[in-house]
Amino acid sequence: MHSRDIEYLQAEEGELKRINETLEMIPSENFPSRDVLAALGSVFNNKYAEGYPGKRYYGGNHFIDIVENLAISRAKELFKCEHVNVQPYSGSPANIEVYFALLQPGDTLMGMNLAMGGHLTHGHPVNFSGRMYRSVQYGVDPETHLIDYESVRQLALKEKPKMIISGATAYPRVFDFKRFQEIAEEVGAISMADISHIAGLIVGGMHPSPFPFTDIVTTTTHKTLRGPRGAMIMCKERFAEAIDKAVFPGLQGGPHEHAIAAKAVAFQEALQPEFRDYAEQIVKNAKALAETLMFHGFTLISGGTDNHLILIDMQNKNLTGKEAETALDKAGITVNKNMIPYDPRKPFDPSGIRLGTPAVTTRGMREKEMRHIGEFMSKAINHSGDDKVLAKVREEVLELCKGFPVY
Repeated sequence: MHSRDIEYLQAEEGELKRINETLEMIPSENFPSRDVLAALGSVFNNKYAEGYPGKRYYGGNHFIDIVENLAISRAKELFKCEHVNVQPYSGSPANIEVYFALLQPGDTLMGMNLAMGGHLTHGHPVNFSGRMYRSVQYGVDPETHLIDYESVRQLALKEKPKMIISGATAYPRVFDFKRFQEIAEEVGAISMADISHIAGLIVGGMHPSPFPFTDIVTTTTHKTLRGPRGAMIMCKERFAEAIDKAVFPGLQGGPHEHAIAAKAVAFQEALQPEFRDYAEQIVKNAKALAETLMFHGFTLISGGTDNHLILIDMQNKNLTGKEAETALDKAGITVNKNMIPYDPRKPFDPSGIRLGTPAVTTRGMREKEMRHIGEFMSKAINHSGDDKVLAKVREEVLELCKGFPVY
C-alpha cells in the first residue's frame, strides 16, 4: 500500500476496528484466516487463464493450473463429489450457470419462497430466475415453520418442474436432501441443492450432505466454509460437460485465480480435524444463544435452530426488524433485518431479524459468551429507544470483544 493513500488506509483501519470491537452476528459472514487473505492478495491476481487446467487460451499458466487443480481435488475430498468447477465468481452467478446449462427459457423451476427462507435466485419474480423461467415456489408450514415434504411433493406432481431446488438463506432447520431427490426422481426433474449457508457444517459433520443423492450442488465458499468470497458448482459426472461449458465460455471470461488460490487454501484448512471441532462449536453456540433468547422472551421461528442460524419474529417486542437492527447496531451487535414466514410487513421493513454464530465462533467464543450475547441483545431490544442504555450495552460488548481479537 502506497503510504500516501491516506483515505484508503483510514477506511481499512476503521473496518479493522469495527471488526474487532463489535459482534458480527450476520450468519452469512465470517473471518477467513490470514493465509486465505494472503492468497487473495497474491500474484495469482495478475494472470488471465480462460479455459480450464491443461486447456487454456493464454500461455504462462503452469502454476495457475497447479493451484486450480489443488482447489478441485480438495473440494472433491471435502464433499465426496464426482465433479467440481471452482471458477464461479459468486453464489448467484453459480446458480445462473446451472440454470443456463440445464434449462431452457420458460422451463419450470421450483424453489423455496424468499419470504419463507429461500434465496432470490431460487425463482423470486424480481430476480432473473423468476423472469427467465416459470417459477413455482414452496414454503413452510404456517404453524411449525418447517418444510412439509408431502406438500412439496404434491406441488411437484402438479407443476412438473424441470428442476427442483433445495437449500435456503434463512431456514434454521435441517434439509432432507434425500427426500428432495426422491421427489425430483418421481416427477422426472433435476435436483439441485444450494448449500451456501451450511457448506462448512456439512464438511464438519454437523449437517447431512446432499451427496450422493443430489444431481447438482452449488455453494459459496465464504459463510460457514470460512474461505474467500466466491463459489463453486459440484455435480454428478453426467452433468460435468454442460456445467463447465456454461461457466466458460457461456457466462464467464477470465477466472479470478487469486480467489481460486484462496479457495484452495481454505479447503485445506477445512480438511483438518480442528475444522470439525469448529463446525460443532458453531451449532453448540447457536443452540446456546437460541435458548438464552427464548428465556428472555424472544420468539424464534420454528422454535429454535439445528444449524448456525437464528430467525427472530420481533412482533411481540413491538419493534420492526429495521428498528431492532438499528438498536442492536448502536449496541455494537450486527444483525440483519429479515422477512419471517407469512410476514405481514414489506421486505425492506420486515418483522424479523436474522443472526448466526459462524463469525463469533471463529473468534473463539463458546456457550458462555453466547449467553452474554443473548443478555446484551435482550437489554438492547427492551431499551431500544434509550441511547444511554444502548451505550452501556455497547461498553459491555466492547469488553467482551477485547478477549477475542479477530486479526
